[in-house]
Amino acid sequence: MSATRACVPVEGVFYRPSAEVDRYFERGAWLHTTVGDALREAAREAPDKLYLIAGDEEISFAEMDRRTEILGAALLDIGLKPGDRAMFQMGSVPETVVALFACYKAGVLPVCTLPQYRDIEIGQLSDMSGASGYFLQADNNPNFDLIAFAQKMMQRSATLKHLIVARGEAPASAHSQEGLIAAGDFERARQRLSAIRLDPEDVLTFQLSGGSTGVPKIIPRFHGEYLGQAEAWAQLHRFGGDDIAIWPLPVIHNAAMLLVVLPGVLKRATTILQDRFDLQMFLGAIEKYRVTYAGSIGPVAPRLLDFPDVRKHFDLSSLRLFVGMDRADAIEAHIGIPSMNLYGITEGLLMTTPPDEAQLQRHTTNGYPSHALDSVRVLDPESEKQMPPGKEGELCFFGPHSVRAYYNAPDEINRTSFTSDGYFRTGDIVSEHEIDGRSYYKFLGRLKDNISRGNEKFAAEEVECLIVMHPAVLDAKVVAMPDRYLGERACAFIIPRPGAQAPDVPALGRFLVDQGLAKFKLPERIETISEFPVTRVGKVDKVAMRRIIADKLASENVVSEKATG
Repeated sequence: MSATRACVPVEGVFYRPSAEVDRYFERGAWLHTTVGDALREAAREAPDKLYLIAGDEEISFAEMDRRTEILGAALLDIGLKPGDRAMFQMGSVPETVVALFACYKAGVLPVCTLPQYRDIEIGQLSDMSGASGYFLQADNNPNFDLIAFAQKMMQRSATLKHLIVARGEAPASAHSQEGLIAAGDFERARQRLSAIRLDPEDVLTFQLSGGSTGVPKIIPRFHGEYLGQAEAWAQLHRFGGDDIAIWPLPVIHNAAMLLVVLPGVLKRATTILQDRFDLQMFLGAIEKYRVTYAGSIGPVAPRLLDFPDVRKHFDLSSLRLFVGMDRADAIEAHIGIPSMNLYGITEGLLMTTPPDEAQLQRHTTNGYPSHALDSVRVLDPESEKQMPPGKEGELCFFGPHSVRAYYNAPDEINRTSFTSDGYFRTGDIVSEHEIDGRSYYKFLGRLKDNISRGNEKFAAEEVECLIVMHPAVLDAKVVAMPDRYLGERACAFIIPRPGAQAPDVPALGRFLVDQGLAKFKLPERIETISEFPVTRVGKVDKVAMRRIIADKLASENVVSEKATG
């Protein structure tokens, strides 16, 4: 572990040299505070201002500070310690935000897992992180007993000890999140937490990479660093205290934290949180609450574009901008609101354009880095040679917010994830375009072998390794196939064993779920094949397979349109 000024250093985390961090502080790329103190300051300055609106619940900054202070102290009381890690299987409900900020104040590090994760993901991630805490939302899925699942995973784990249950009855061996808050005393909690010393250089959270090598990799993010990136994003989008943002997607994700949750604290702005995406609810909330700031990381944009004459049904005039991953031109034409594209990766880069830039920049590129110290290069993936403007290459970056090493990852993964001079290799293909003297970047596709389903990324290799365990399967390759609403879904190309028939989609899905795979990773189409296409050097050609399935889908759509036309 490198030298650090962190108060609670975590073994296995790479800490930046002090001189480098000092430069980031001087340039505002990192902020001289912690997330817990930022919330306390917001509560002092704007106690009655609404911070969070979720369903029928409205939570002010003062109330959020009170709940998180009490719960943070309670976490210490039940045996968690600063530096401990905690698994999170919670959705976009206010209890999640409360639990996260309570951990931030107590120095407990959330491992930002998903409610949809099952045996494979939770087992390996809890082992990798050494997590001792486990937060869950009991009512997240009425068709799955998350409490029983958590108890099973805790029995298998050597480290998981403390189960905290929200929105449901906690078993005798667990703690009720609501109960811990109800039984606590604010002043005592404040005093209890005042003894916990945290520094802006301390680890704040463990975010996850979608990755291309199986289970997601763990990314340490730091208090001052994360706040600095949230501040830079807010400044670029002119986000301030008069804004009202809406977020209908997973709140624990890096995107939610940096685009709305932390900017809301820093700027004393209000966020509308929705626990599931429903277009009518989403548009209705914009109209009801006079939302000014909205975006799409996943299925929001295509659903919105499919809604005819949206402005005749909903008053969206309060919106001042709409930000999404792509199709900003179509969105702006459809809703009449200035729109722009963004690019984001959990390893530490955010790119976008300001709302007042010309359509050329907002619509045809994904913008430029949110902070001036973020350095971006477009390189040839093989030689690391810098590509000239207009030519496509791999997006690589280095700066105040970039990961320097994955936590608890094999040396080979850390070695191959960076260029020879330390730039992170995203595996994403972009091109650079100079407009009015500034470089802008356009996302073109991916090198890495993963699938992004509704912006939930997972590795094809992980699914392939389980499919070939099926008795009827000789070999299998999984590729991304295009989907209008989710961006991509998984398609499995299967070579059956001689004399056997490949399983259909439902049968394969049941088999993979029985192996402990999360449902959102299941292949949603199967193509039976006698042999895989190969490149000229004899390697399996996944580019060709992606092209095959894309062409098939396009052909089927044409036939369907003709049949219904």
